[in-house]
Amino acid sequence: MAAPMLNQLNTLVANMFAVGLLDDQFQELQMLQEGSAPDFIVKVVTLFCEDGERIIGEIAKLLDKPCVDYDKVSGFVLELKGSSACIGAQRVKNSCIQFHQCCQEKSRDGCLNSLDSVRNDFYDVCSMFMPHASGAAEPAGPGLNP
Repeated sequence: MAAPMLNQLNTLVANMFAVGLLDDQFQELQMLQEGSAPDFIVKVVTLFCEDGERIIGEIAKLLDKPCVDYDKVSGFVLELKGSSACIGAQRVKNSCIQFHQCCQEKSRDGCLNSLDSVRNDFYDVCSMFMPHASGAAEPAGPGLNP
């Protein structure tokens, strides 16, 4: 990867750590990349963003129904929490924890507010990554360290 692009990505990741969007798990992924395919991080982040968008859409549909199945909503919330934890999307994971609590309380208003928080945090992470992921035709390399 060209040095300016690598420097830009390193700065981006450092900023994402500084504002609490990412946690140490993301660094673990970066270490895995060193021994695997050079575009490993790009693939993992892309999959997270695509899958998360699907999950958020399913949750929104469930909460839009007159009779909410809180167990199904909770299942999707836990799925998103798990994938967020796996890639180190700390803020999304923390929002999912609060969302899950609202599901357990069967609070429609709480779930709707939590959905807004999760959606905002999720799109913050994905919007920061995706321009770099989609433009990364060259291997990212192991140097994506904050």
